[in-house]
Amino acid sequence: MARTLADMSIIRERPIVAIDGPAGAGKSTVARRLAERLGYVYIDTGAMYRAVALAAKRRGVRYDDPERLTEIARELALEFVPSEGGARLLAGGDDVSGAIRTADMGPAASEVSQWPGVRVALVAQQQRMGVAGGVVMEGRDIGTVVFPEAELKIFLTANVDERARRRYEELRARGEPVTLERVMGDVVDRDRRDSQREHSPLRQADDAVEFPTDGLTIEEVVDALAELAHQRERR
Repeated sequence: MARTLADMSIIRERPIVAIDGPAGAGKSTVARRLAERLGYVYIDTGAMYRAVALAAKRRGVRYDDPERLTEIARELALEFVPSEGGARLLAGGDDVSGAIRTADMGPAASEVSQWPGVRVALVAQQQRMGVAGGVVMEGRDIGTVVFPEAELKIFLTANVDERARRRYEELRARGEPVTLERVMGDVVDRDRRDSQREHSPLRQADDAVEFPTDGLTIEEVVDALAELAHQRERR
């Protein structure tokens, strides 16, 4: 009889750390630094949806064409490779790490992620990447859909003004010509789409630790989460 992913989780020597939360809560930065601190593999699932959106844009596929988007998600070989600045994402062998971080790719990823076929295809890849444990995986449905059996589930939060400010500063640092008003609108719209979609909506898992990041430095958040992870390792 073939073993399921849940069966395989029994033999994990190191835990899966699942980090979920809304846009701008600090998931990517915190997850990346936490993985470095723990010596775990960092997996940014949001980047995978951005890669599908980017591939669709380059192929002239509309974001309201679920059949063709699902085909892209099934066929696109995604791989995270370590680098000095953090993991790089290869899509079909092409490094798309920079191209997926433009201002338009965030909303595009949210549109693409609403389609069940796309999510099913990428969730399967995510489960293969993380099933052995020793990973910090971040996204919007990791603790509820991808790895509901994860040993440590974190739900990062922050108020919408703080999240919009963070995203605005991040984009401006990359040279993106954006306004705070536009970013605020994108964050609010993405919250609505992510929480109201029919398939795998954004929600906090019942057994997740809610962790507000308002007023905290990245290091303070990472310190606290690293201690939680070490507690799971000792069990």
